Amino acid sequence: MKARLVLPLMMLLNACVPASHSEVASRAVIADSTLPPMKQFSTARPATPRLSNAVLAQDFLDLAFRMESGRTLPVLTRFERPITLRVAGKPPATLAPDLARLLARLRNEAGIEVRQVTGESANITVQAISRNQIRKLLPQAACFVVPNVSTLAEYRRARRSPETDWTRLTERRRLAIFLPNDVSPQETRDCLHEELAQALGPLNDLYRLPDSVFNDDNVHTVLTGFDMLILRAYYDPALRSGMTRDQAAAALPAVLARLNPAGGTVAPHPTRATPQVWSRAIQAALGRDVSRTARMAAAQDALRIAQAQGWQDNRRAFSHYAMGRVVQMTDPAAAQGHYSAAEDYYRRTPGTDLHRAYVATQRAGYAVTRGDGAAALTVIEPHLAIAERSENAALLATLLLLKAEALQIEGRDTEARRVRLDSIGWARYGFGPDWAVRAKLREIASLNPHRGSADNLGG
Repeated sequence: MKARLVLPLMMLLNACVPASHSEVASRAVIADSTLPPMKQFSTARPATPRLSNAVLAQDFLDLAFRMESGRTLPVLTRFERPITLRVAGKPPATLAPDLARLLARLRNEAGIEVRQVTGESANITVQAISRNQIRKLLPQAACFVVPNVSTLAEYRRARRSPETDWTRLTERRRLAIFLPNDVSPQETRDCLHEELAQALGPLNDLYRLPDSVFNDDNVHTVLTGFDMLILRAYYDPALRSGMTRDQAAAALPAVLARLNPAGGTVAPHPTRATPQVWSRAIQAALGRDVSRTARMAAAQDALRIAQAQGWQDNRRAFSHYAMGRVVQMTDPAAAQGHYSAAEDYYRRTPGTDLHRAYVATQRAGYAVTRGDGAAALTVIEPHLAIAERSENAALLATLLLLKAEALQIEGRDTEARRVRLDSIGWARYGFGPDWAVRAKLREIASLNPHRGSADNLGG
């Protein structure tokens, strides 16, 4: 079983400190009948990774031969025959187009042919079930993938048995992906990307990778250029199921020279391994079912470990981000200090543009609460294109809503109404049902100290 964990990093702005009024009048809520239609992304624009092949080979080996629990995988496993995929359960309407786009990307960018079928059996079964069903089995998981089963009933019977133990596999032939069907379209899509990538390829997540879904920080939610390169290498003819780590390591230089020729001229900058104690501290600091005291202790531990390790990369930045989230409600100024530190470390780390956009929501939200619309706009503007290119509708909608409040503070009401209206289509994909969209509108509007209770959010 391999699960995508739930980390509150995706809960954009939930911990922002609001102005004195926490709600707006009911007539400020946009009526269901006036909500613009949902917006969806169409063309993928992944960035081409510029990486040393020596570093890329080490990343590949650490991803392919270890699980995030720390358990070693004795051999490489993958599908060695044409791959079929079917969808079962009760999929939401948005799953079909999102799946079609992902399968096209896998064919075009990773060279992996996955054919969707409608029969009763397939190599990969995508089961669309309720979030409650998932959490009854794995309380901290948003979704998960399991080998050698196709249904939830099969998994319940085989759970904790050798049959569902990834370390005992020698080749992948049949597995199931369990996705939630009652969450926002974006959350279902995000699960689809990560779980299908791990159904096909690496099972590990590495916090040191800034530009990848194979990272438990859950910042990247659709497969990146790095991920597609890893998957293309995973299915290169020079590799095969049953290879040991040493055998794969011997074959990789030629594989990567062929797939990533520019990587032979890039100077290697290897990073140190991430201690499990830091990973556990980060997850506790951002945990949902942990006391504030425990979260504070965990965040302090994570930051202390990052400093002791001498990290200057995304892991040091993420440690500051986690600390900012923990202290935000009790000491907003201190939280902003940690967000500024996170921004500084991210800015110096290649491949972290999306991380910086997340930090920007917290920094801009704080500027809005202080009535500083100009500062908020300065923070927001550079990140709108990043959120769109990364296909993150929830992040894009949040940034646009913050921009609308900042514009209103600046007295630019016509622009504010236009931006707010534009944000709602993305919010419907990113946050889901109308009530969730309206809640996000109210949450961000409540940050604006200049907003009167009779203001109309709909324009």
